[in-house]
Amino acid sequence: MIRKLILILSLLIWTTTYGTASAVDLGVITGGTKGTYFQFGLNLMELGKKYGYNLKVYNSRGSVENVYAVYQRPKTQMGIVQSDVLAFVLKVKSNDVLKRIARKTKMVFPLYNEEVHLLGKTDVKSFDDLENRRVAVGKEGSGTYLTTKLLFEISGIKPAQTLAVGTDKALSMLKAGTIDAMFYVAGFPVALFSEQVAAGDGLHIVPIGNKSITEFYPGARIPAGTYSWQNQAISTVAVKAVLVSFDFRRNNCEYVGEFAGIVYDNLDWLQQNGHPKWNSVDLDYPLKGWEQYDCVKKYRRSGIFGETNQPMEKNPLLNAIKEIL
Repeated sequence: MIRKLILILSLLIWTTTYGTASAVDLGVITGGTKGTYFQFGLNLMELGKKYGYNLKVYNSRGSVENVYAVYQRPKTQMGIVQSDVLAFVLKVKSNDVLKRIARKTKMVFPLYNEEVHLLGKTDVKSFDDLENRRVAVGKEGSGTYLTTKLLFEISGIKPAQTLAVGTDKALSMLKAGTIDAMFYVAGFPVALFSEQVAAGDGLHIVPIGNKSITEFYPGARIPAGTYSWQNQAISTVAVKAVLVSFDFRRNNCEYVGEFAGIVYDNLDWLQQNGHPKWNSVDLDYPLKGWEQYDCVKKYRRSGIFGETNQPMEKNPLLNAIKEIL
């Protein structure tokens, strides 16, 4: 009798705190399958299963695609994007699509710093050495692509050629010697570099210390030994990864808010069972200029908040950014 009473009370507490026991379908769009975004998505999927959420994790070309997907694509209520992409969308007021997206895109939680990985041949000693070089800048639609374009704008460094290719292809080209360097914006350790780069490849992570860049982006360090072939700590810059949603009304608002409450209450589980970058996540980090989704605030249990490889669909967000750049 006592055991039965305990079971009933446990079920009542669970349903009161996290909703009914029926499964809820949600979707989150992330990044490439070897990137940190995708791994975070898988961690959130595993957590969701424990509380009756069926979270589908979609891979993508990255942040620019993700902002538009959360705005437009069915069954994709959340996405992970870079903070400089968010800031870019927020500041551009001359395009009607961008204005609507900027007004309605809301932060669920700030996540972690994404370090700018600049992998190059040994004769590329610094960011400034990219002048007149051949450089892979990430696929159009990725956060790497936008950040890299902004880095060159800010610094005034002009490569001889920039190639908009994905990270896998870029690494193959770099190993073959057809390009001099490649960019990959992702939280370390990056699986692609851990699994597919070796000491004998003659490549290294290039430090980024250009003064104009470091005045605009926060500094960061990739510790020595992050990759087996990397013996020294490297100075670079970083952007913040952010989990976002669109300002839905009706049921999606409630589902996103409730799921966010689960994440907030289970950060310790994610830190113990998920990607190492969860250990640097501060869900209360005051991300300047961005407002937390009010549906998330509603379901926060505690704490104080501070301030697919699917074909690329036509994306007016990307077109507007390209026109501005």
